Amino acid sequence: MKKILLLGSGELGKEFVIACQRLGQYVVAVDRYAGAPAMQVADDFEVINMLDGKALDAIVKKHQPDIIVPEIEAIRTEHFYDFEAQGIQVVPSAMGANFTMNRKAIRDLAAQELNLKTADYQYATSESQLRMAAESIGFPCVVKPLMSSSGKGQSVLKTADDVADAWNYAVEGSRGDIVEVIVEAFIDFQYEITLLTVTQKEGPTLFCAPIGHVQERGDYRQSWQPCPMKPELLQKAQTMAKTVTEALGGAGIFGVEFFIGENDVWFSELSPRPHDTGMVTLAQTQNLNQFELHARAILGLPIPQIELLHSGASSVVLADKEGEAPVFKGVKAALTNVRTNVFLFGKPTQRPYRRMGVVMVYDEVDADIQAVVAKAKNIAADIKVL
Repeated sequence: MKKILLLGSGELGKEFVIACQRLGQYVVAVDRYAGAPAMQVADDFEVINMLDGKALDAIVKKHQPDIIVPEIEAIRTEHFYDFEAQGIQVVPSAMGANFTMNRKAIRDLAAQELNLKTADYQYATSESQLRMAAESIGFPCVVKPLMSSSGKGQSVLKTADDVADAWNYAVEGSRGDIVEVIVEAFIDFQYEITLLTVTQKEGPTLFCAPIGHVQERGDYRQSWQPCPMKPELLQKAQTMAKTVTEALGGAGIFGVEFFIGENDVWFSELSPRPHDTGMVTLAQTQNLNQFELHARAILGLPIPQIELLHSGASSVVLADKEGEAPVFKGVKAALTNVRTNVFLFGKPTQRPYRRMGVVMVYDEVDADIQAVVAKAKNIAADIKVL
């Protein structure tokens, strides 16, 4: 049995804890507030500000974990190098976690060192710099905080009049203490995919079937698997994903995002952990869901193959107001649908646009994927957070 220190305890962390405990592991869940989803199923928990380096060091010293697994960006990740030097396994690696928690580090690695195709981009540390960068790149362009999750702080600049609002929104949505944004040229792509990529301690790099997704306000709303795409473009995405994950090193699952055009692929972002769009794998689409794959990879357990079993779709259940101790209406009706499941995250508080749950639907592997997506979306729309 290994002791795992999970840094970040949201809905993704909750499913990861469940996967680890099924393999007999001991998990300590950490987050900035009590009662976080993963804490509800973990063996132990701690409440700290993970951007406080001294508090982070103290928790590691207290629990003496075998493995540290980051789930969010707002962590003093530069301390990971010290933890790794102490013999603690950092997932996927100290370098991998440190680089991918910051869009600047991973983008420069991908574009400048690995020569992967990306959108043109610049950085800005003030509203005036953002204005100059946007005018240099051209409108429309996309603005993102260097550190954020679930699309927080992201917006599209259509004209120079949008700069002030975009800067303020990016600063408000930023996680951590870095006040800087990345400005990206707008790409004429057809759709986006997440390519869940599994690196192993022993064994080849493996890929899940591509996952398509829809975003609103920079955050995912629906995802589906498989996402139909040209075989040659999928091969190109797999090659790029393998290149960047090998450069980062370590073992675990990566959510690698790409823009897909008519005949080309652009690297977008990378998360060194299970991905929110990958929750669709809980819809029985694969023989092993993304959390089980992550657990096996970091523990060094074999993954003989990843097999696509069904087509599936996920659609999120959102809150629309502030509140505590949320109550859900419509769950019973939702579960009268065949091949349907509902996951409620157990978050103790709600706010507008916060993900509170997700509807999962699956069908035969060759089913009309858009019909599966529509079914999940319609069922989710009838579940209300009160």
